[in-house]
Amino acid sequence: MMIRDAIPADAAPIAAIYNDAVRNTTAILMEGEVDAANRLAWMQARQAMGYPVLVAEQDGIVLGYAAFGDWRPFDGFRGTVENSVYVAPAARGQGVAQALLAALIPRARTCGKHVIVAAITSENAASLRLHEKLGFVKTARMPQVGQKFGRWLDLVFLQLRLDDRPQP
Repeated sequence: MMIRDAIPADAAPIAAIYNDAVRNTTAILMEGEVDAANRLAWMQARQAMGYPVLVAEQDGIVLGYAAFGDWRPFDGFRGTVENSVYVAPAARGQGVAQALLAALIPRARTCGKHVIVAAITSENAASLRLHEKLGFVKTARMPQVGQKFGRWLDLVFLQLRLDDRPQP
């Protein structure tokens, strides 16, 4: 398996992975699916900000992707980003998400970020374990702030401090 920066040809497989998560999981609290053009625009917007979109590829097949973006759109939060990691159904449980997140964390440091945040539904035990395994610490649980599939969902926030700067 190879982790690399995404290219425009990855937009369709990224859209397929995203859409599977929309249809079948609570990892994404969206209800609408996207097409390759949407994911290409999303990818280009991230990359234009200097932020990576990474893919895990094996034998020419995209197994998953990871990215981060600004956590909040206000200047005072410019040192914080929020990560996303998604894996194709057939590749889950094979270490793809861990490899992607492990590659993403140093890229946030390279961008000069101080904290990387993860917002994960409380029922997504695999993602919670993954983030904790890579050093993220649970900082908050917000009961019933999300909804999907006709039920309320709790959101758990985790964060990883990327450096020890005493001041911004």
